[in-house]
Amino acid sequence: MGSGQAAARAMSNAVRVTNRAGRSPFVILCDHASNHLPASFGTLGLDASEMLRHIAWDPGALPVAQRLAEGLDATLVESCVSRLAIDCNRPLGAHDLIPEISETTAIPGNAALSATQREARIALSWRPFHDAIDEVVAERLREGRETRLVSVHSFTPVYKGVSRPWHIGIIHDEDSRLAAPLIAALQGLDGITVGVNEPYAPADRVYFTLEHHGRSRGLPCAMIEIRNDEISAQTGQRKWADLLTGIFAELEPEAGDAAPFQASPGRAAQSKA
Repeated sequence: MGSGQAAARAMSNAVRVTNRAGRSPFVILCDHASNHLPASFGTLGLDASEMLRHIAWDPGALPVAQRLAEGLDATLVESCVSRLAIDCNRPLGAHDLIPEISETTAIPGNAALSATQREARIALSWRPFHDAIDEVVAERLREGRETRLVSVHSFTPVYKGVSRPWHIGIIHDEDSRLAAPLIAALQGLDGITVGVNEPYAPADRVYFTLEHHGRSRGLPCAMIEIRNDEISAQTGQRKWADLLTGIFAELEPEAGDAAPFQASPGRAAQSKA
């Protein structure tokens, strides 16, 4: 197999782009879609049951993102490798790009990696994921297609012993063209507790993918965090995907036009999104 074919195959195994020609202005991103590790990694020294925890992925996020993309006729870009191998939602210089400790769990297979091993992880998953997003966005902009980026994540109900009351959080920076109407729509619904820059905020270093691909290009973007007990089963996944689909469908004519305003600062930094 030639080097070009090998690179293409590695990329196809690390990232999946669905409905590339989707007509929606929204591009849906799922950084932590998978808990898959290549066979050569084993379980990085962890018990196999640990791979089902939030430290390995964002449980429930991918089914929501898939149904949301399908309902909107939107493009979906998802990472296909566990965040434990490398976190695609972190800059290359981040201390937790390849976490030696995730939440409170030590990751033996990530300890004391050499520069060569670190670069191999970047080439395995981080670079293919971001290259794929770059290609999708650049292609849309060349064609003059309106583009708004939405990343879908999930969060744990309890983090380091602290309960989190929000059913959903919307994360944004000073540009809230997309986030503000989304927050307003969610806050108008009964029985839903909405976090604004909760349980994370951009200051927590969880906004990298959107900063890198959206904010750098002046595109409206927002990050969605859904508490993962809400989307642990298909019923909840369908509920949240359909609710968000309806809201985003209503926002399509206007979200790119509203003027940005100051973002809520959120709480002090935490370590995982």
